[in-house]
Amino acid sequence: MNLIVAVTKDYAIGKDGKLLFSLPSDLAYFKQTTMGKVVVFGERTYLSLPKRPLAGRTNIVLSDNPNFSADGAIVVHDIAALFRQIDRFAEDEVFVCGGASIYNLLMPYCKFAYVTTIDKVVPADTYIKDLTKEGFVLHKKGQKQTENGLVFSFDIYENKKIKKLK
Repeated sequence: MNLIVAVTKDYAIGKDGKLLFSLPSDLAYFKQTTMGKVVVFGERTYLSLPKRPLAGRTNIVLSDNPNFSADGAIVVHDIAALFRQIDRFAEDEVFVCGGASIYNLLMPYCKFAYVTTIDKVVPADTYIKDLTKEGFVLHKKGQKQTENGLVFSFDIYENKKIKKLK
């Protein structure tokens, strides 16, 4: 399993239930990286998507609400059920896509983290754990790019302390 996320220098990912930035090239990178794969969301993140389920991907939603359902997505209500679903796919085909609690919960099980690193700190209320403190090391540093006044890179981290799915 992998994760894909856009973060600021202090690992912020959102504010008031929304993404921090509008970066069309990041959205294109997300689509290119996850197309044809399995995407895993928490309920709130899934509901925040402008179009759902994400086309061309197997969508899995983890929700603690037993009444939650989502047309076109697989809904699971606990981590054991999530792991049973994920186990049906090759590990490199699964991408954790948020929100913060889902990233933080599943981070130890992810082999690679595809990170859009935005060279900025802004007011935020939603953060993920610092990958480098969770056993991830930089595997590939992306080239610096600029868009909408933001400097960023597409970086890949590898988890050197990966936990196996139970």
